[in-house]
Amino acid sequence: MTKRTKIILGAVGVLLVGGSIAQSIAKNRAKATEVRIEAAGLQDLVASVTASGQVRPRTKVDISSDITGRITKLAVKDGDTVKEGQFLLQIDPTQFEAQVQRAEAALANARASAAQARANLLQAKRDLERQQQIRKTNAELVSTQEIERLETQLEVNEALVEAASENVKQAEASLKDARFQLSRTTIYAPMAGRVTRLNVEVGETAIMGTLNKDAATLLTISDMSILETKVKVDETDVSRIGVGDTAIVQIDAFPDTTFRGEVVEISNSSVRGAGAAAASTDQAIDYEVTVRILNPPPATRPDFSSTAKIITDTRRQVLAIPIIALTVREDESQAQQDSAAGPRQTGPAVQVGKRDVEGVFVVNTDNTVTFRPVQVGIAGEKHFEVIRGLDQRERIVAGTYQAIRELKDGQLVKEQEPMTPTVAKEKKR
Repeated sequence: MTKRTKIILGAVGVLLVGGSIAQSIAKNRAKATEVRIEAAGLQDLVASVTASGQVRPRTKVDISSDITGRITKLAVKDGDTVKEGQFLLQIDPTQFEAQVQRAEAALANARASAAQARANLLQAKRDLERQQQIRKTNAELVSTQEIERLETQLEVNEALVEAASENVKQAEASLKDARFQLSRTTIYAPMAGRVTRLNVEVGETAIMGTLNKDAATLLTISDMSILETKVKVDETDVSRIGVGDTAIVQIDAFPDTTFRGEVVEISNSSVRGAGAAAASTDQAIDYEVTVRILNPPPATRPDFSSTAKIITDTRRQVLAIPIIALTVREDESQAQQDSAAGPRQTGPAVQVGKRDVEGVFVVNTDNTVTFRPVQVGIAGEKHFEVIRGLDQRERIVAGTYQAIRELKDGQLVKEQEPMTPTVAKEKKR
């Protein structure tokens, strides 16, 4: 075989291999990825924060006893409506009535002693005055020593009167305290409301509230005219909430109804426990947000489970894209600048995610896709607001999540055929 023949055969081989590669590339380009395609359009968007909690009255009072004793009368039942000052229950007053009687007797005795001391003082004054008058008439009839003895007697009786007066005051104070202790055996309603918890029955022993608050609580009265739900909101969301924001409240006990609400308070400290300061930084930090329910149904009870959807922002007729359409890719312009600058000899390492940019895949007229960075605003339930980077009616890839994650610039796509209800049901299974 001549040298020329070998060159010709080699050239033919190269052309065959090149043709095979080109055919393979064309085949791969012809294999389009199925995606869901939507046109960017205008929508009304509502940004919200959703959190759960429990329904509670704005004002409630846990009533406990200031004394220990057996309950002898109970005038209310759980769920009763009471007025301010209404009689609620009676604790056995026998012991305290006896204390009052003893204090009354002691006071009477002290007053009698005071009366006797005043009478003795009056007699001492008269004796001294009589002897002084006789001495003036005839100094030899009354000695100086006798006058001095009567003056001393007068001073002693004055001191006895003062001591008796103080004894009366002490007895009066003891009686006042005894009557106060007796008054504690009768408990009245401190406010109007509904009895939302009743923990005792007649015959049980009430204990002092200072010993154990939970065990000492006899009953709870709640003002059900103003109801709130206290929800726990994550630290990443609480900064977007403000006092006065409107809310939509759902109460589990009324599944088919929603209620209007308003944010009335946002806690300044987190709801972590007292010992959580030294806990791991991975622990979630929540803040308590109080939402007042503006139109609660009369059948609402404390501790009903509830969910509050707090409206933080709204947008009217703004350009929007599906949330699933937004993806992240490497910023090629930044990567090219870094590559042209060459490897760094010194300085800190590049931060993870520094070159990442958010964007969407725009579908071109030839059904290829191009990644385009966009700037987004608020997030609704299913859509993002687009501030810049996209025009109305431009077609974008809106699903599936797996397809968007694997898409690359220039890749060929085709629109996914809509599934019939039967097919969708079978795939769901």
